[in-house]
This record gives sequence, structure tokens and C-alpha cells, in this order.
Amino acid sequence: MPNASTSLDSAALSWTPVAQADASTRATFIFRTYLHVALAIAAFAGIEVVLFASGLAGTIAQALLGVNWLLVLGGFMVVGWLASRTAHRTQSLPLQYLALAGFVAAEAIIFVPLLYVAHYAAGGGVIESAAYITLMGFGGLTALAFYTRKDFSFLRGVLMWGGIVALVLIAAGVLFGFQLGTFFNVAMVAFAGAAILYDTSNIIHHYPKDRYVAAALELFSSVALMFWYVLSLLSND
Repeated sequence: MPNASTSLDSAALSWTPVAQADASTRATFIFRTYLHVALAIAAFAGIEVVLFASGLAGTIAQALLGVNWLLVLGGFMVVGWLASRTAHRTQSLPLQYLALAGFVAAEAIIFVPLLYVAHYAAGGGVIESAAYITLMGFGGLTALAFYTRKDFSFLRGVLMWGGIVALVLIAAGVLFGFQLGTFFNVAMVAFAGAAILYDTSNIIHHYPKDRYVAAALELFSSVALMFWYVLSLLSND
């Protein structure tokens, strides 16, 4: 499962927010953030293409599907937490890029079993459909945030509690062997949409101008979360 962390590190964001900067600085920050999101998505897709073309995807899928999924989730969440923390706290731009690159690579690995099943069991077109739906949802939510200019920081508490509930349900499903089903997937798509609104609002209102890599990491994480559950939903139909 993709990283569901959506909270911002208040200590890391103690500088003057970009919203208080001049128009040119704000525009540059936003451009850099979304450029890095686009590059992260492209890198994620490129890694998946290489893994499937080389045949490594099958090996990775079998390995991950053959172990306790809780261990995979736990390891992935640790990687996500470290990447996000590094990107937010460090002033070193190379380290911020290293955190983003590491997180994208981790996402690509964790997605392999879901993509493998979707491609060979549900039909390859399911992946493209899930990608289109995710991009349309991302575009619509981004437009809403920029059009309204509303501060969605109030969603932080909802996302924190929702993330905890989701993890508890996932753990219970693994431990007790029950399926979470369609309703859970739909709820998590909505959760990811709220996370995208929250992240976009922070990009507009709260990030400092030197944290565009951290902003891109958080937003990429939310987009990947939406793609995961849209794909899960379509694969189960």
C-alpha cells in the first residue's frame, strides 16, 4: 500500500510560507513543485516498464505475495516516513532529491504485485483505465484547490484518523483473513482525494519556498495512493 502520510512537519515549515512571498516567487515554487511531481510519476512509470519488460516483475510479485503482507506494509511505511522526514527537514537539496528518488523507487516495488495481478488476471486495459481516472481526479481536485484558494488544512485531523483506521482495518484483514471489499476501496479513493486537496492547499498556502521537493513528494504520495485504490477497485470488478 502506498504511503498514507499526509501531515506536515510544523518544525520544518517554520519559515515564512510561500503564500507571503511575491507573485514571481510563488509562481516559481508552484512550477517547480508540479514539475517534480510530473517527473516522479514519469520515473515511477519508467521503473515499472523496465521491471515488466525484463521479467523482474514476476519474480518480485511472487516474492512479495509469498510473505506476510504486514511485513511489506511495515517496511514500506518506514521508507515513506524516512523519505518524507528527510525531504522536509534537510536543507540539503541533494538529500531532498535522494529522499524523493528513494520513495519513488519504493513505490514502484510495492506496486508490482498489484500491477502484475491487474495485467495478467484482470486484463491490461485495467491499468490504463485506472491511470486515466487517477489523473482526471488529480486534475479536478487541483483545479478546485487553485480556483477556490481555500485553505484545506482543517483536513489534517480527518486524514490522520482516517489513516489510522485504514491501517487497523488492513492489519485486521491480514491477521483474521477477511476481505475489506469494494466499500473500503471506494472509501480509500475518497481518502486519497482529500489528501490531494490537503497537499495542494499546503502548496498554495503553507510550504516555504525551498521545500518544493518535499511538497512534490507528499503530493506524489497522495496521487499514488489514489491510483492504488482505483486500480484495486477496477481489478476486483
